Amino acid sequence: MENINKIIMLACFCLLGGLVQAQDRYAIRYKYKPNTAYSLDQPEAFLTADAIQRRSHEGIPIDSLDLPVSPCNIDQIKPLVKEIIYQSKWMNASVVTATEEQVKLIDKLAIVDTVELVARGFYEEGKRSGGNLLQSNVSIRILSRTSAEEDYAYQNGLIGISEMHQEGLTGEGVKIAVLDGGFMNADKISGLQHLFDNEQIIATKDFVKPWSNDVFRTENHGTAALSLIASNDPENLVSGAYDASYILCITEDVASEYRIEEYNWSRAAEYADSLGTDIISSSLGYRFYDDPRMDYDIEDLDGKTAIISQAANIASSKGIIVITSAGNAGNKTASTISVPADAEGILAIGSVDKNLEASSFSSIGPSADGRIKPDLTTLGRGVWLWHNENGTSTSNGTSYSAPQIAGLVAGIRQGRPEWKKEELLGYLLASGSQAEDPDNYYGYGIPNFHLAYFGQVLDVEKSPEIYQTKIYPNPTDGREFFIQFGAQNNCHYLLYDTQGQIVTKDRLSRQSQKEPYEMEFKRKLSGLYIIELQEGNVRERHKVFIQ
Repeated sequence: MENINKIIMLACFCLLGGLVQAQDRYAIRYKYKPNTAYSLDQPEAFLTADAIQRRSHEGIPIDSLDLPVSPCNIDQIKPLVKEIIYQSKWMNASVVTATEEQVKLIDKLAIVDTVELVARGFYEEGKRSGGNLLQSNVSIRILSRTSAEEDYAYQNGLIGISEMHQEGLTGEGVKIAVLDGGFMNADKISGLQHLFDNEQIIATKDFVKPWSNDVFRTENHGTAALSLIASNDPENLVSGAYDASYILCITEDVASEYRIEEYNWSRAAEYADSLGTDIISSSLGYRFYDDPRMDYDIEDLDGKTAIISQAANIASSKGIIVITSAGNAGNKTASTISVPADAEGILAIGSVDKNLEASSFSSIGPSADGRIKPDLTTLGRGVWLWHNENGTSTSNGTSYSAPQIAGLVAGIRQGRPEWKKEELLGYLLASGSQAEDPDNYYGYGIPNFHLAYFGQVLDVEKSPEIYQTKIYPNPTDGREFFIQFGAQNNCHYLLYDTQGQIVTKDRLSRQSQKEPYEMEFKRKLSGLYIIELQEGNVRERHKVFIQ
């Protein structure tokens, strides 16, 4: 009798397991949004005042994408599914759990456009692949408090965070949504404690497990990314936008890799948009899945095919500055970027090391339709950050270059609220270290706060007789260096490091305006510098790489 009971129990478990597995997750996309109780004339019913104000500032009309999924559509599919997980208004879709038999019935409804399998069941916590968390090999080193500022000063100085803070720009008044895999113990880290004390975290949401109301107990990848935007602990790490407000969203399911994570991302972006976010920072990327039928080929990297790229495009069209990691697939073959890095109108961020060389893991472009990718780069190898409350450490990956740029953008957004999104992005790209000659390894190069915020040309309205400025070779070894500048035979220069400190200054002379100034640096220098050239009331600043 005991054996029979065991057999019956085993059969029940097998049957239950089969039923659970059969209840896969699907995205049901509708053909249209029929008239509902919501009206485009009353956007306050589905958007916050900040979201409406952003659209107004950008000159963006409120349209049908802003309307929620129609309750009429939801009512028709509700009896035919096991559970509705959430709705996506941008995709005009419901994400549900259902059996294959239920899907066959749903597919026959006149309101349904497509039904797509997006994930197999729900997987137990603990089965992890984490392939889409864009970190490379992690190098852990507990920080010595005596060397802390020196360590993180390099990554801040490289893009001008130190100077940005000197201008009083710390992201105050700016909303940043961080979309990631979890923010474990962020509430226990000293560098992030001010976010909780000052109520700067204005919303949190888990789109992987919508029934969960705690984003601080699983996966610390998002914690690390958040720390690179928001940390404010001088003894450990000070990041770019520690006074900003934050929306923290879990969209990455580390237990499995399926396309549902793209829908999670889209839903989170919609949520952040509705709350009036200014910036989305995401250290996630997708290309290959547990189900190979969901994989993307190179020709799919066109910014239009992947659901997550469509969502990033829509977010950008709503006036949100979207910043994402380029990917960690390396640079040995063309087009190794992940999605949504292929999206148009966003910033995909690559990685360099401390020698300003492209990191071997950093993905390269172009996109399938030939656009430059990544858009910008900054330090992604040996980046100082918080993983947990025990101290800062170094890690590698484009996961950690992207949030640094988000902090930079937040400071500029605070200081230049009159700029529209496209203006800000234009100035930021123009500030890149190779803006005049972008490529698919560095994009437009390493951005610089000063050049983006103040512009390359100061107090200037050039007269026609002034020759176009040329600096060559650039990069230079500093031993032989030529500058074509101005219309006179004398000028002054100041050389700044990335922290805004004057390294050297001098007067230059030449025999003829047709000749370049010839110069060499008397001391050994290496890295990125800004040279300011002065002739009368004409001042220009340019980027110089010294090897």
